[in-house]
Amino acid sequence: MIKLITFAVLFFSLAACSNGTKNQTHHSNIANAKNSTAMENQITQTGIEKSLSIYFEALNKSSVEQAVGQYTGDGVFMPTGLPTATGTSALTTAYGNVFKAIQLNVAFKIEEIISLDSSVAFVRTQSNGTQLIHATGQKTEELNREFFLMKKDNGDWKIARYMFNQPR
Repeated sequence: MIKLITFAVLFFSLAACSNGTKNQTHHSNIANAKNSTAMENQITQTGIEKSLSIYFEALNKSSVEQAVGQYTGDGVFMPTGLPTATGTSALTTAYGNVFKAIQLNVAFKIEEIISLDSSVAFVRTQSNGTQLIHATGQKTEELNREFFLMKKDNGDWKIARYMFNQPR
């Protein structure tokens, strides 16, 4: 009987130790998953910031090639008051027309990045600065709210959809 009680105590003690190890492993896995997710979010944010920095630099340099290069092949540009441009050819024409009409000098601020998964994100930005209207030589204030749908394309974040409006 003493052997049976000793065996039972030993068995339950081992079971308790085993559960403690499983709980520690479970909590460790949760912590690792959170760290991995935080790292993935930082990588996503950095990639998107890089792409949008290149895009806004292109706007300030009036570089059609650089601006269009930040879009996916089926990218869509929806400017206020102008027709929607879809695909590389239409984007090239649209940005060519924009840069013939105006010269931008803007800075932007990312207000929000929301990742839907590892390859799609929404981004909300605000830009402000000036625009020079080539036809008149007039310089005016430029202030816009922008909304981007970003997609990962061959490992790089690209603009899949872009629209903007003026907040006033």
